[in-house]
Amino acid sequence: MPEAVIVAACRTAIGTSFKGSLTETPAADLTAAVVTEALTRSGLDPTLIDDVVLGEVLQGGGDLARYAALIAGLTAVPGLAQQRQCASGLAAVQTAAAGIRAGMDRAVIAGGAESPSTAPQLRRRVPGTQDWQDRWMPPSHPATADAPADDMSITVGWNTARIAGVSREEMDAWALRSHQRAIAAIDAGRFVQEVVPLKVRTGGGEEIVFDTDEHPRRGTSPEKLAALKPLHPEIPGFSITAGNSSGINDAAAALLLTSDRLAEQEGLRPLGVVRSWASVGVEPVRTGLAPVDAIGKALDRAGVRLQDVQLAEINEAFASVPVACCRALDLDPGIVNISGSGCSLGHPIAATGGRMITTLLNDLHILGGGIGVAALCAGGGMGSAVVIEAV
Repeated sequence: MPEAVIVAACRTAIGTSFKGSLTETPAADLTAAVVTEALTRSGLDPTLIDDVVLGEVLQGGGDLARYAALIAGLTAVPGLAQQRQCASGLAAVQTAAAGIRAGMDRAVIAGGAESPSTAPQLRRRVPGTQDWQDRWMPPSHPATADAPADDMSITVGWNTARIAGVSREEMDAWALRSHQRAIAAIDAGRFVQEVVPLKVRTGGGEEIVFDTDEHPRRGTSPEKLAALKPLHPEIPGFSITAGNSSGINDAAAALLLTSDRLAEQEGLRPLGVVRSWASVGVEPVRTGLAPVDAIGKALDRAGVRLQDVQLAEINEAFASVPVACCRALDLDPGIVNISGSGCSLGHPIAATGGRMITTLLNDLHILGGGIGVAALCAGGGMGSAVVIEAV
């Protein structure tokens, strides 16, 4: 069975939706930029690409992967839109690796894109009437009182904190560290290698080169985070705030995966190997704890022990998630999200999985290689994880 190796990985800088630098840049443009760049960086003959698989969640349908393939000049290459809620970008990488390991594909571009700033708004007819409900979103699961389908601050953030016993102070401390780590990574130039600079026009009409994540806040402090009001003050003890939640963000990420045989044949130097992956389902009320099961399953499939993991990425959909997952796994928080995550860098939903693997590979190489695991919880009671080894 061939191995699935990553020969190129890149992302855009992450914009803050509705008020940041990418508010006028559609998801299709973000996607085209990273797919083209991943192909260029790889040095692979474009005629050898078998497919493009990209996650997309809020874009209202269509197929960004095929759009990007055409922009990249890959006319003979199809495109697949992948949807697994927040884990869509990770699922795209899993799909690409599966096709390669099965011997059905030899080279696939995978990742994801999201642009809440430019996403269409869905409408649906109110049942039994001729009226239309504006700003409707398809539910991720059958709603219950303790796990509403339209408010993840309750379903994911608060339930995770409540079930795992994570305090407001612990969440705020994690969020603060996330911002500090993201700023440190930016200042040290650690993201330069993975970010694709974009020429964009801002909402104010200014043309700029956007190449630096803009969501991390340099002025974040324990006092400022502690002063933020809970998102649901009417719920006794509710401790989820805007400060210990992820941002709403625009970005795209793409990786080029090939078989190890093709990489050797074409003289390509792999950045890493996809060792295994796993996705799981849990009760929606336990969504934020789903990465625990996904990580355990993925590590078992790879034949890797948790103590063999050098670095981990656990998406900060809410700060309660990585805190609870580290506690449940007995995982050292010091090796988790060392360059920031959702609370600081942001969470461009379908792009996050690809962003996480790109950053994880980069950080592992800075440390000299080793094994890393990336995991996310996903709406509807799902979790997903990928184990990679930087080489």
